[in-house]
Amino acid sequence: MTPAASAPHAPRAAWPVNEAIAVGALLALAAWGALTWSGIGSRPVSLGPVDPAIWFPGRGLTLAEAPLVVMLVLGGIPLVWDLLTKLFAGTFGSDLLAGISIVTSVLLGEYLAGVLVVLMLSGGEALESRAVSRAGDVLAALARRMPTIAHRKVAAGITDIPLGAVAVGDVLVVLPHEICPVDGTVVTGRGAMDEAYLTGEPYRMAKAPGSAVLSGAINGEAALEIRTEKVAGDSRYAKIMEVLRTSEQRRPRLRRLADALGAFYTPLAVAIAAAAWCFSGSATRFLAVLVVATPCPLLIAIPVAIIGAVSLAAKRGIVIRDPAILERLDTCRTAIFDKTGTLTYGTPQLTDVVPLAAWSAGDVLAVAASLEAYSKHPLAAAVTGAAAERGLRLLHVDELAEKPGRGLTGRVEQPAGGGTCDVSITSRQKLAAADPAAAAGLPAIEGGLECVVVIDGRPAALLRFRDSPRADGRSFVSHLGPSHRLDRVMLVSGDRESEVRWLADTVGIIEVHAGIQPEGKLALVEEAVRQAPVVFVGDGINDAPALAAATVGVALGAASDVTSEAAGAVVMEPSLERVDELFHIASRMRSIALQSAVGGMVASLAGMGLAAAGLLPPAAGALLQEAIDVVAVLNALRVSWHPESLTDYR
Repeated sequence: MTPAASAPHAPRAAWPVNEAIAVGALLALAAWGALTWSGIGSRPVSLGPVDPAIWFPGRGLTLAEAPLVVMLVLGGIPLVWDLLTKLFAGTFGSDLLAGISIVTSVLLGEYLAGVLVVLMLSGGEALESRAVSRAGDVLAALARRMPTIAHRKVAAGITDIPLGAVAVGDVLVVLPHEICPVDGTVVTGRGAMDEAYLTGEPYRMAKAPGSAVLSGAINGEAALEIRTEKVAGDSRYAKIMEVLRTSEQRRPRLRRLADALGAFYTPLAVAIAAAAWCFSGSATRFLAVLVVATPCPLLIAIPVAIIGAVSLAAKRGIVIRDPAILERLDTCRTAIFDKTGTLTYGTPQLTDVVPLAAWSAGDVLAVAASLEAYSKHPLAAAVTGAAAERGLRLLHVDELAEKPGRGLTGRVEQPAGGGTCDVSITSRQKLAAADPAAAAGLPAIEGGLECVVVIDGRPAALLRFRDSPRADGRSFVSHLGPSHRLDRVMLVSGDRESEVRWLADTVGIIEVHAGIQPEGKLALVEEAVRQAPVVFVGDGINDAPALAAATVGVALGAASDVTSEAAGAVVMEPSLERVDELFHIASRMRSIALQSAVGGMVASLAGMGLAAAGLLPPAAGALLQEAIDVVAVLNALRVSWHPESLTDYR
């Protein structure tokens, strides 16, 4: 049994270490304040036969300082050890100042200042962890939906078994309104399933013998018997769990912006502190400067801004799976768009039925729609919709199958009654591979999409479709340069050159790449990334390699990317307006984060000057830094406020 099969519910995470340290620091400060206020805090602490002066030279240890020392031991040591580990690995950042401050405060007996720094450092780390965990909330919610048992059909009736005990070939019964436990094929029964959680399709999919079913889908009113094709560990649910575990294990570097700013701020602060010590001869001034210099606007304000941006995006139907993209998106200078479902609506309409034999257009459409009613192919809805508009009756279907490379096949009732016919709906290329002579007699290819209806082995009609461009496509594309500083916009698609060029001319894109397969998209993205940061926007079905290779990958629509780790953000509603909102959320987050970070650094530099002059002792410096932090964090919280508008094109 795989871990996915044996763990249908996401495990409850232990309380994070940094949150525990932050709470401990708050309790230690509260105890220090209470003891100091009561007047008993100045009493010396007795350590039994050991003279406190041995461990705390010069003055021993007072009762009020005892909880501070305990906190520095329990919380300061883990934090400093983590910073040392990073230092030896060559991956230190602006938080190094906090580590130096903690160590120096202990050496100089300034325990209050040390605990304040511990609180600031652990608080920032806790906020960062919180932002990462929130990014996976949607996936966790999907994982929690899975059942833990399945109803297996046996000779004696139906028996309940654990989900992990289901084997390939088992016949399972899915009762009305239950969640399908595994991927399989319907063997008995007719009904419908809601697959919106898995495919993004906001309607029920009809099911008949031969129809494929997906784990996680919600059954309708009728019970269905299905034959298991994949065990729980290989099903769609297992993929969700795999992505969830990977997301939890991957720790995005949320403070990439802070590290960039800290690259010059950290050595500057150390230099000022060292100069203050050198010219005054007082090590306390060295500590006071470092405490004021502790870059908490970087350590706390930036994670707060990221949390706010993740929250605001979620309210707009945008799932931020990798919070680091919020820092990168505003730096992108090249945009690459997939065609179908991205700059088009992804819902082709049937434009023409071209009869090829004795069948009438209406009869062919009735037969094709009856078969397509059980398919998830993007063209199926167009066929069934056209039949409904013409008032055609759907016919009885048996022996349904939709195997890769063979198209959709089934036995369909004759429109006039009196028997059945073998029907397949396939592409021109697949027909040419199976029957070159029949394919040679087809009409010439025209613009748009097409499929061939084959009845009793002979081509009966061509169905032609066209996918409409989004109404706001041209205005969206034209505003990318002026509003988002995108210098290069590309359209990439696997469709024919004529179809892709028609769309490009419609929406105003000059650079076009047609007939490109997924590996070709990957090569194009990799080449573009070598020249400038790239944002790739696709429907996520065949674009996973390109989404992963881009600087920022954005999946438009939840059709598959709620179970894909390739995209950094998933725009649940397939809308260009939502994509533009993501651009603005990222830009706004970066702008406000820079305000908080740079403003806090400037205020800290002023405080460092006062500390270097001996006007601020370490504890007062720590309190000043806390005041600076409060202002920086309050400013960072503005990211989560919903502005009047998050788009700027119409």
